[in-house]
Amino acid sequence: MVITGGFNVYPKEVELVLDAIDGIKESAIIGVAHSDFGEAVTAVVVLETNKSLEEKAIIDTAKQQLGAFKVPKRICFIDALPRNAMGKVQKNLLRDQFEELYTKQ
Repeated sequence: MVITGGFNVYPKEVELVLDAIDGIKESAIIGVAHSDFGEAVTAVVVLETNKSLEEKAIIDTAKQQLGAFKVPKRICFIDALPRNAMGKVQKNLLRDQFEELYTKQ
């Protein structure tokens, strides 16, 4: 669960919305430290082969289906989500990879 601005966001709910967008193969929602919100909802997305999407287009689509506090603040694109031997996405590795996303601005 991501706690942003005092609100609880369940990653699966946001992932289902993002995964339904044409061109997105899979996604993972993580909370990344943010000075204003505590944690910011952040999406890590894998695109389908030969597809391209822009961060703004994904966010705009999510805004139509989710409450404002659930919409990812940023979309990060990667080639593949890290998985453990059981096939589960290792979100701790993603949080480590993007931990400075909002401090570099």
